[in-house]
Amino acid sequence: MNLTVHLPDDLAARLAADGADLERRALEAFGCEEYRAGRLAKPELRRLLGLGTRGELDRILKAHCIDDSITREEFDRQLRDLERFGI
Repeated sequence: MNLTVHLPDDLAARLAADGADLERRALEAFGCEEYRAGRLAKPELRRLLGLGTRGELDRILKAHCIDDSITREEFDRQLRDLERFGI
């Protein structure tokens, strides 16, 4: 599916003045927002953005101020779950 976004010419020119790839920026912003809202999983976001590694995805998430780190409580809960299953 292709998606077209219409921008006023003057704004598009200003936003691209620094040589920025507006199409890529829009795709990243859209994908990151969908991920933040829980509508995309990391593998789906990585596929949407055409990224080869998780490291590349992590850099983009960081650039969009998305912190995936878990709290100590969440870590402890996950550890208890793993221990309960004998893992």
